[in-house]
Amino acid sequence: MLLIHDGKTTAGAPVPRTGGVPLVPEGFVWPLCRECDGAMQFLAHLPLPFGVAAVFFCQNDPGMCDDWSATAGGNAAFLFDGERLSPAIVPAEGETDLGAVTALRLHPERTPALEPVLGRLGGEPDWLQGDETPVCPSCSTRMTFAAELEEGHDFATSANFGGGGRGYVFTCRPCAKAAFLWQR
Repeated sequence: MLLIHDGKTTAGAPVPRTGGVPLVPEGFVWPLCRECDGAMQFLAHLPLPFGVAAVFFCQNDPGMCDDWSATAGGNAAFLFDGERLSPAIVPAEGETDLGAVTALRLHPERTPALEPVLGRLGGEPDWLQGDETPVCPSCSTRMTFAAELEEGHDFATSANFGGGGRGYVFTCRPCAKAAFLWQR
């Protein structure tokens, strides 16, 4: 399914979206970049058939932290069961805000989309550089592709994937783990 730009939505809407505030379970701790120790920017809320993925990456000093790598610590992704989620408490410091909250409408891939395509759910990753499928940190199996994200429809509020890049979200459903990386 394609993820189509569907205008603005509220910061904590339980719909597919970029920006805003993540919906998280009780006890969630906002992720910090392992390199600069700053709070990460919330990128996307992605309801999946088996839960919700929340994606973050470091934008405290763009280009200085390894935010493109699935394992270097400059990004984070979480897989929640989708039950009893509420808006997270946003840290007062750090580049935590994407700048706009954009709703993403699901659209079948087999029909042309008239609105801007901002990504897709499921299928196979359309790698820009080559296969970088991460392995689950818990069980060491290759993770399953869940979603692909484009930078966005508006340069001022889009994700910083290095200019023309693409983000990739993976999950390990049995271990309830998620991973994120991007390529350009």
